[in-house]
Amino acid sequence: MQYKVPFVAYKLQYQNLKQEIDQAMQDVLERGDLILRKDVEDFEKTLADFIGVKHAIALNSGTDALFFSLKALGVKQGDEVITVSHTFVASISAIAQLGAVPVLVDVGDDYLMDMNLAERAVTPKTKAIIPVHLNGRMCDMERLTEIAKKHNLAIVEDSAQALGSEFLGRKAGSIGQTGCFSFYPAKILGCFGDGGALTTNDDNIALKVKLFRDHGQLTKTNIECFGWNSRLDNLQAAVLNVKMKHLPEWIKRRKEIAQKYAMGLGEISEIKLPFSQGVFQNYVIRAEKRDELFEFLKNRGVETLIKDPVPNHWHSGLNLSHFKLPVSERLAKEVISLPMYPELTDEQIQYVISQIKEFYV
Repeated sequence: MQYKVPFVAYKLQYQNLKQEIDQAMQDVLERGDLILRKDVEDFEKTLADFIGVKHAIALNSGTDALFFSLKALGVKQGDEVITVSHTFVASISAIAQLGAVPVLVDVGDDYLMDMNLAERAVTPKTKAIIPVHLNGRMCDMERLTEIAKKHNLAIVEDSAQALGSEFLGRKAGSIGQTGCFSFYPAKILGCFGDGGALTTNDDNIALKVKLFRDHGQLTKTNIECFGWNSRLDNLQAAVLNVKMKHLPEWIKRRKEIAQKYAMGLGEISEIKLPFSQGVFQNYVIRAEKRDELFEFLKNRGVETLIKDPVPNHWHSGLNLSHFKLPVSERLAKEVISLPMYPELTDEQIQYVISQIKEFYV
């Protein structure tokens, strides 16, 4: 289906950067630098500097960043790790893949972890907490840091949707023991496939994760441990290096789009707008008659997304149904994501606003 306002615009972004990206990829191929070479090293340094940490380790996904974080922190079978259900399932599966126990707590009206509930969930078996910085907005990291210090817990920041977001002057991925990022194509900074990174100020964690991502190899003749194959390849790194130059302007444009949405939709009583802070990875509203709105907009040429119509803890195959999370369960019935990307035109934004207004008249 050809949408008047598509949810994402991969093709348009590529066309805008075509000369830069094509040249960067051609340079990689002509040099023959394909695995863990200069482009990856340059990206790791740029990312670490941007976030304000000592180390950034490029990986093949944000999921592996979560898994390696917990592994490097010594989380093992039977340990408990606190996180939320209102997130992409990878935040939870990284815990389960280690044989650890996911302990799910509810979120607040801002879609972010309720820190009071998180502290109540701590037991002697709790080893770590994974706050999920959702939709481009960070959790209350001041409160969480207090909880973690009080109970001697590690913090693994799921920052997959929050690159560039700040809390009290510190960027997502710079406060916990590790930060985890995804460069899936739809992210604020996306490559042309899967990609991710782990950030940390801990030299020991950084070393472990570099071993984990490359089969445990310290050098080609020195294997320190069993590892995995989780390397970001140089072609993807080259693309990300180009896009990093445009990241500040893209974040600025996302904030402008969010402001236009807020001004245009603010008087509609049937919807609730997102909180204003953050970098707006997504623009998510809570809507009455959400499913009907989705179909109406689709028929009018506006592509939207209902990402999680079933809460993670309700999926029978995950064995998490014993958690009772009323806010998360309510959000799953109400939230809908509107188009949000820098290439959106003002005309497209106004068209989306006009169609939502028409639906609720």
